[in-house]
Amino acid sequence: MKRILLSLLAAIALLASCTQEQAKFPVYVWQGINEKTDFDKLQKDFQFWKSQGVVGVCLENGNPEIVAKASALAHAEGLEYHAWIPCMLRADKPHHWYAVNRLGQSADEFPAYVPYYKALDPRNPEVHAHLVEQMTAIARIPDVDYVQLDYIRYPDVILSRGLWDKYGLVMDEEYPPADYCYCDDCVSAFKELTGIDIKEVEDPSKVEEWAQFRCDQVTALVNEICAAVHAAGKKVSADVFPGPASHARWMVRQEWDKWDVDMLFPMNYNDFYLEPAQWVGTVTAEEVAAAGNVPVISGLFICREWKRKVELEDPEESGLIPSEIATAVNGAREAGAAGICLFTPGSMTPEHWEALAAALKE
Repeated sequence: MKRILLSLLAAIALLASCTQEQAKFPVYVWQGINEKTDFDKLQKDFQFWKSQGVVGVCLENGNPEIVAKASALAHAEGLEYHAWIPCMLRADKPHHWYAVNRLGQSADEFPAYVPYYKALDPRNPEVHAHLVEQMTAIARIPDVDYVQLDYIRYPDVILSRGLWDKYGLVMDEEYPPADYCYCDDCVSAFKELTGIDIKEVEDPSKVEEWAQFRCDQVTALVNEICAAVHAAGKKVSADVFPGPASHARWMVRQEWDKWDVDMLFPMNYNDFYLEPAQWVGTVTAEEVAAAGNVPVISGLFICREWKRKVELEDPEESGLIPSEIATAVNGAREAGAAGICLFTPGSMTPEHWEALAAALKE
């Protein structure tokens, strides 16, 4: 009996040691949930993910009832909960809430690239009020730790290089259909601030003040949301483009180094930029330097069909294969990241999990 007890204690100690080792470099996951989600299975997923070093889950859903149920299950398993909410891409809102492109077209009627790119105007006061109200309501759910802001930006005025072929584009400049926002209010506010009528400028992309004006609109919205969520006693995380100087500022007007958020999740999807796995470490170093004291969680895109990666032309079907996991994880860790986030755990094959476990032990 004594021998069995000692063996059991040794096993518990070994498990604790492995968990502590994994916790030295935290892992988060991004996952979507909805009203059809099997919550019994979700709880089992939570348990499995935690055994693989996951410390927090970022679940996409804005329904307070679903968020309350999922966050309670996450807390029961000892996981941090980030309520992942897409912000600026919304359907079925009032017409005057939507951003207007340089052609004078509203995003609800003429979305750029894909039908769901119905982008709201981040300067619109009614949009501010709506998002602040929604994020505050989510923050008040007891088991929510962070409200996570996604699509908190303008549409991509320049797509990442890996997506050009997918949409049949050569984006060597800012093209009018994806250049926002030229609504009367934004144009008037910019003219009052700078004296420049941006509609009279031949090439608005050459006007640095105009680019900065758009960055400032996103920053103002984010910081207003942050103030409201913080007042509710919760924290804010944000999914952002890499950089910000190298990509986010000029691609989607995200100057996220000026945001009052508590954690940053840059989407360092190397295949989207036609870069090797080593690039994750390079761009993470830039992000850590820009973020200051705000923790950076380096987002990694996982290739589910990794054995067929050479056949996959769409970067949104590509991503890291098992043999690249260690390079990405070690690169992020050595660059000063506070962890990594997997998009998505559903794309992680047994070989991926094995590679991740080995990388976390290094």
